[in-house]
Amino acid sequence: MRRKTRNLRHRSRVFVRDVLVHTPIIHMTLLLIFLWMLFAVGIYWSEQGAEGTGISSYTRALYWGVAAFSTAGIADVPVNDSSKLIGAVWIIVGSILFFGAIVATVTAYFMRPLQRPSRQIIDTIEYNLEQLDNLTVEELELLKETTDSLIEHMERIRVQRSRSEGGGG
Repeated sequence: MRRKTRNLRHRSRVFVRDVLVHTPIIHMTLLLIFLWMLFAVGIYWSEQGAEGTGISSYTRALYWGVAAFSTAGIADVPVNDSSKLIGAVWIIVGSILFFGAIVATVTAYFMRPLQRPSRQIIDTIEYNLEQLDNLTVEELELLKETTDSLIEHMERIRVQRSRSEGGGG
């Protein structure tokens, strides 16, 4: 049981690291936050001094920005035409960026193993080595054969590269 918990934690950390390092989630989130704050400034400035506006502070403008692009429909409505235009652009850009970040992250995460199949093989071997005490004799033999064939394959690639680079070896 302890080993399963440790393995689950390890895989969870690997998953989170892979998502953070190998997908655009951080960059797109930072861009979304930057644009949210920028559009909130635009709405706030445009609504400043307008009669009957509910967007009377920057924090209200920030709240409006989240509510507007999330289509919650609970935000104050801008009263100035320029504010409505800024708001419309924010709703479109924010929604595209938000949902685009999700789609791009999921796509990048699931396409990664196709781009680096050797990493998947190494992960499988590492997992089996962690489970060494629990493997049967047949599984150990298969692990040995897989590792041996991987080493042979890498040797062939090394020799081919050295020949193609003019090393002759």
